[in-house]
Order: sequence, then C-alpha cells, then structure tokens
Amino acid sequence: MMKRIGYILSSILFIYFLTVGVALAQTDVQGSKDHPLITRMPGYYITEYNVSEFAGFDPTVIGGKDVHWEGKVYSYGYSREEGGRPISMLQIVRNYETAIKQVGGKILGGDERRVAAEIRKEGGLTGVYVETFNDGLNYSLTIVESQTMQQEVVADAKAMRNDLAETGKTIVHGIYFDTASATIKPESEPALVEMVNLLNGSPALNVYVVGHTDNVGSLESNLKLSSDRAASVVKAIIARGVAASRLKSAGVGPYSPVASNDTDGGKAKNRRVEFVEQ
Repeated sequence: MMKRIGYILSSILFIYFLTVGVALAQTDVQGSKDHPLITRMPGYYITEYNVSEFAGFDPTVIGGKDVHWEGKVYSYGYSREEGGRPISMLQIVRNYETAIKQVGGKILGGDERRVAAEIRKEGGLTGVYVETFNDGLNYSLTIVESQTMQQEVVADAKAMRNDLAETGKTIVHGIYFDTASATIKPESEPALVEMVNLLNGSPALNVYVVGHTDNVGSLESNLKLSSDRAASVVKAIIARGVAASRLKSAGVGPYSPVASNDTDGGKAKNRRVEFVEQ
C-alpha cells in the first residue's frame, strides 16, 4: 500500500514539475520587453532579446534595393505558446505590415515569410524587419532606431602628420555623410578643421583625398559614392581657404578594406576618408 501511495505521489510530483517547467519555459526571457513602437503577435512569448547601442543591420528586401540601417538595434525572437492557436507565417507578416502602415510606415519589400519597412517620424528613421520560421511557430523582429554613432576617435592634425610621415597616408576620423549620400553632416566640422590645420601647418604638403566604402550595394554605386564623397571633402576644405591645387579627389569603393566586411564593426571601419600624400 505504501509503495502504491509513493508511486502515486511521485507521478503527481513529476507531472507538477513538468507542467511548471513548461510554464516557465513559456515566459519572456529575463529583462526583455516589447519595443514601444510595435508589439508582438498575441499568443507568443520572447525567447531571445538583445539590444546593441550602435550596430548595423542589412534587412532582406525581396524585390527591392539594398538597404542598410545603423543605430540602436533591438533584436527579438518570439515563439508560439504551447497549445496556442495555429498562426501562419503569412498571417504574421500581414499583421505587421498593417501595424506599420497604421503608424505611417512604408513597406520596402517582402514575401510570404518576411517584410522590411521604414517608419519616418519627426526627422528620425526606424527600420523594422520581421522574418518567420517553422510554419509560424517562431519569428524574429529587428528594430533599428537610426542614429549617428558617438565618435570617440576624432581627427587630430598632429596625429595625421605623423601617419603621413610614417606610411604616406592617414585615416581621417570624424567625417560623416548622410546614408548613401555625399552630403557632409554638420558634426564633421571638427574633423574638417583639423584637416585644414594639417595642410596650413605643412605648406609643402599636397594630398589625394580618397573615399572608401564597405561592400553593401553594387560595385558601381560604391565607386561613385566614394568618389562623390571625396570630392565633397575637397570642396569643403577649399571653402576653408586651402588652395585647390593642393588637393585631388579619388574614390576606390570597397577595393581597399581595413577590416572584414562580414561584421558591422568591420563595415564601419571600411567606410572612411583618407589623406594620401601626393
């Protein structure tokens, strides 16, 4: 009799802990929360959650152009709760498309299992990318709040002069452009001042201003973009009083990376402007 009771109690405890284990497994991961801009599908819980203060992300845009976002990146993984009603991949995609459109967003492209979109408000851009898996059992959500990286390394005339003396070239830190544009951002002013200081302090120095890009996008577009950006820097320096005869611009696109383009950090290093001694 005691053995029978013990068996029954053991079975009850096993079922209890199994149930508790499933319940715990279906709660959001510790420290996670939905993004305030757009919430989850009902009946799903957060299985993965990560926030990067500054990173890059390239969404898959089916039927669209190459897209690259940079800024604060929120990465979510969602799974359907045990026993939840079946929801198809297309149903998830269409729900997010509708929600994005309701807040004024623009759909960039997608298919029956993924969608990429951008939301522009008050001068800011937020990228949203949803991708579904396993017949709707799981899906990922990536939200990028686009912003300029906090530049911790800035151009310095003395350091650039030393680099030129040692290697014949120097990377100019702190030159910013609008995405896919040759327009120099106002926050580039400190770096431009140091470039002018370098040239004014070395009257015999003539330089090539060389633009570089990462490998996102076509080769042709990157070659043009890097050339246009270098030309913009030359124009800005001339406007600050340096003789045009001392400067020549060139763009080499992705041909001369200083880091791997397989990582966001590497891509950021490859998007740069250099002074090369003539």
